[in-house]
Amino acid sequence: MSELQLHHKIKAQHRARRAVVYLRQSSDKQVRTNLESQRLQYGLEHRARELGWNEVDILDSDLGSSASVGAAPRHDFDCLVGAVALGEVGIIMSREVSRLSRTDKDWCHLLEVCRVFDTLIGDAEQVYDLRQTDDQLVLGIKGTMSVVELNVLRQRLIEGSEEKARRGELIRLLPPGYVCEASGRVVKDPDERVREAMGLVFEKFRETWSIRQTFKWFDHEGIELPVNKSVGGQMRIIWQRPTHAFINAVLHNPFYAGTYVYGRRPVQTVLKERRLVKRQGKLEQPQDCRVFLRDHHEGYVPWEIYEENLRLMRNNAQGWETDDSVASVRAGQGLLAGVLRCGRCGRRLYVCYWGKSGTAARYLCKGEYDGGANRYCLGFGGRSVDRRFGEELLRLLSPLGLRASEEAIERRCSKEDERRKVLRLQLQQLEYEARRAFEQYDEVDARHRLVAAELERRWNEKLAEVERLKTALVELEADMQALTDEERETLVALGESFEQVWWSKRCPMEVKKKIVRTVIEEVIVNLEEATSTLRFVIHWKGGTHTELEMSRPKAAVGQKTAEEDLDIIRKMAVRYGDDEIAYVLNRMGHRTAKGKLWSQERVATARRNHCICGQKRTTVDPEILSMGQAARYCGVSRTTIKRLVASGLLRKEQVVPWAPWEIRRADLDSEPVSSIVEQLRTTGKLVFEGVGSSEQLKLLV
Repeated sequence: MSELQLHHKIKAQHRARRAVVYLRQSSDKQVRTNLESQRLQYGLEHRARELGWNEVDILDSDLGSSASVGAAPRHDFDCLVGAVALGEVGIIMSREVSRLSRTDKDWCHLLEVCRVFDTLIGDAEQVYDLRQTDDQLVLGIKGTMSVVELNVLRQRLIEGSEEKARRGELIRLLPPGYVCEASGRVVKDPDERVREAMGLVFEKFRETWSIRQTFKWFDHEGIELPVNKSVGGQMRIIWQRPTHAFINAVLHNPFYAGTYVYGRRPVQTVLKERRLVKRQGKLEQPQDCRVFLRDHHEGYVPWEIYEENLRLMRNNAQGWETDDSVASVRAGQGLLAGVLRCGRCGRRLYVCYWGKSGTAARYLCKGEYDGGANRYCLGFGGRSVDRRFGEELLRLLSPLGLRASEEAIERRCSKEDERRKVLRLQLQQLEYEARRAFEQYDEVDARHRLVAAELERRWNEKLAEVERLKTALVELEADMQALTDEERETLVALGESFEQVWWSKRCPMEVKKKIVRTVIEEVIVNLEEATSTLRFVIHWKGGTHTELEMSRPKAAVGQKTAEEDLDIIRKMAVRYGDDEIAYVLNRMGHRTAKGKLWSQERVATARRNHCICGQKRTTVDPEILSMGQAARYCGVSRTTIKRLVASGLLRKEQVVPWAPWEIRRADLDSEPVSSIVEQLRTTGKLVFEGVGSSEQLKLLV
């Protein structure tokens, strides 16, 4: 069809408005590589002018924006629809109508707006008038075909990717430490420095049992790790100090355990603010992914060690979703913290600390306490229980102490220090890079100073790094000393006297806890109320179970809160907070059962132990004022309020001695108090006349 044949659809009212050329490509990669498509789309400006438009706008901000379901909002498309609805657009030009939208909703909306406001749509070949049934039908078919085409292409791509993933061949980006051979097989990186560095991450985690401590070790020692980074549009391995997020990602990645997974973070389409958006779902467990292939390639750690690492990291989490217990190894004195489980309700017991120094452990199972129960499910003191378990561990582990000493000596003598080994590998690589820099400098013509100067600078930088690293190695080796005969004898003696080492005050509690968790899976504890006996079932690593019984530790005798103090707490807790109650008790000279001053926390504990309702802070009642509040309300001094109370004109209440006065606002506003206060503010004199008893005298202030 010729241009003249198309002109009958274009009217004067269309040319009176502006033409809009809409450009779109679906991804940033298309914007970078599909340059010919961009050129053809920009060429539509010339076609619009040939059709008679003088004012032509180009909307190209949506280049690189997808138009599929759940994609991000397209700013230019929204502006285009708005301009059409305002009657400002005579024709919309697009290379293909499919560029305008890839969803039925957006497509139908645009067509409806164009039909109502008499806006034409043109492509590289045709001009369509939405008021004509044939053109409306053609555009409707093209839009439907565009949506179907996109769905078919996407489905084919997804099915092809999943089929390739089922074979373990879909590799988009390998994590640091792995490379892909020409045959497509995944192998460890041939670079020894890369392999040693990635293996060191898992080795350090097994020593520290903590992601944060692993990160702190690398940061403190200045050890660099390989990371993937885009350089010049290509992913390359660079060396830098690791971040906490990088260490966390490496330890959670099942690829380092020789396992291939696909679909671990599925994409979901959700409705947000009345708009469909795509977002990544939560991280799935490897076994729950669409593709899960064990022993796909050589791992840095066995699968069993990877699963054990995951359990350690879950237990270290600070959130309350970790089975009601914060189970990471810390310096608290509760030896069994994190391994005790209640035999009644199945919850983990948590540890709280009390006592004069706040180090005495007490194991508690809260049961349904948070749901309104009056007491904890289970609770007992930790000192005697920890000692009993220590004796049981020593009975089993003491015969192995000498063997442990021998292995420690062998490891200390044969194993090279990790930091020194990493630095030596780094030095080898820097020496190689320095030689390469010299060779490049040596090959250039010295008269070409523009190039020679830059190559010389790079060579000098590499030489400086080599010297710096050599100095660091010399200092490190100076600090490292061979194991002396005396140190050997000390290690052997430690193994022979394992029991004395265990009970020594110098033995860190963190070490004891690690030993406990190394040999014990968990301990089930139950209480027989009739005999007050604690029964423990110990689940040892490896599947062996043993039972242990002991009497429940008795609570301290003679340390009950005095009834007089409890009576004061009951009276004041109706209105006053724990802080105010503690102040009154201390002013009255009362002390806790342990002879300590009362505090807000101790009052709250006493209320909880004796089921007394109350609150942390005083309940505010605007109609009841304290002495200070009454003085501010009336604009007088505290002494005036005291004299009014002493005269019998103003009534006050007091729950207990030293408790705040309770003065009602209505009494302050009533006669004769209000008149006396008004006269005081006017004359400066406090006068009681004709009120009270006949013996009352005038009081002049």
